[in-house]
Amino acid sequence: MEDLFSELTEQSLREGAPLAARMRPRTLDEFVGQQDAVGPGTVLRAAIEGDTLSSLILYGPAGCGKTSLARIIAGATRSHFVELSAVSSGVKDVRLAIDAARERLGLTGQRSIVFIDEIHRFNRAQQDALLHAVEERLIVLIGATTENPFFEVNAPLISRSRVVEFDPLGDADIRLIVETTLKDVERGLGGTYELLPEALDRIVLTAGGDARSALTTLELAASISLRSGEGLSRITEESVSEATHTRALTYDKAGDAHYDVVSAFIKSMRGSDPDAAVYWLARMVHGGEDPKFIARRMLIFASEDVGLADNNALLVAHAAVKAAEFIGWPECRINLAHAAIYLALAPKSNAAYRAIDSALAEVREGAARSVPDHLRDRHRPGAEAYPQYRYPHEYPGACVDQQYLPDGLECCCFFPRTSELADKE
Repeated sequence: MEDLFSELTEQSLREGAPLAARMRPRTLDEFVGQQDAVGPGTVLRAAIEGDTLSSLILYGPAGCGKTSLARIIAGATRSHFVELSAVSSGVKDVRLAIDAARERLGLTGQRSIVFIDEIHRFNRAQQDALLHAVEERLIVLIGATTENPFFEVNAPLISRSRVVEFDPLGDADIRLIVETTLKDVERGLGGTYELLPEALDRIVLTAGGDARSALTTLELAASISLRSGEGLSRITEESVSEATHTRALTYDKAGDAHYDVVSAFIKSMRGSDPDAAVYWLARMVHGGEDPKFIARRMLIFASEDVGLADNNALLVAHAAVKAAEFIGWPECRINLAHAAIYLALAPKSNAAYRAIDSALAEVREGAARSVPDHLRDRHRPGAEAYPQYRYPHEYPGACVDQQYLPDGLECCCFFPRTSELADKE
């Protein structure tokens, strides 16, 4: 039961909360960004406003509004709202929430919405504990995740939910959020700070589409800002730079951003764009990626995409692997850049890659074929009956025309010699 003291405690907690927490939007009208997902006229917005929500998986990068939307739903729905965090909750907490939802529905007819933040952190058993309750509509599940739910969330749970993908907020969205916070008297900075234009630009740049990051930077910069003659504290670009020294670019070494950046790195080298290759390399270096992982990817690339068009590429990539192992950060960034630029500028051929995959397809799907007798090992009884093997070095040019492929594959061509040689010339 709430009393005066508990109300004062809640007020103190709100006032002492970080600026980003205080400025969470309370209604859909205050929600900034994600217009394609929850803007006017969308199915999701209509479901929230009509309180007819079905289970959702909200997927997107940090600071794009997933938790904020869940809190808005909590304020708008007539259902009982329960919030769990996958970081601190287990199967027992999930089952308690489901049992309470069943009892609530039976006694009062009120349905329950269960919001689980970081749902990708739940293991398979924890996610399975939700399945029947979601299937029977005993609860409406709202899960939030920064990882691809099609990889991290059980398929049966995905099939019973709607996946809504959020994008990073645009620069205009971040700018609007910061400007609103500066003016907000109740929860924000209340017009007591002057934010210089170049400082605002710096906050927008360093946020990287993350509203939470932008407001955290604003709060830190405000705490070290200078007071001007008009009585306002002036937030300068220097204050913002002091609050955050680098742009908060998304890079998770085990998540989607990791695979997206690595993919862009490989495709930039394949497309012979050294500038793009170095940029994506820098993103991985900045994100703290394992240098050996980067070097291994280049070693694969050297044979897969450069291949026979420049045999030195494999040597350069191998040298990058040894440098990553022997030197490490930060100096090996130079070795990795050297190799990445070389591979990007090198002529390209995927003939070796296509040859081995074509041969593998034949081995896996074709008939079982025997080694021709004249190619078989001679160190066995009865080998003297095998047909003669012609030793190539006894012939001009160390080349002799004889069958090397199994019977039935004599005319097979895994490696297109003629076209490959023409490409190299």
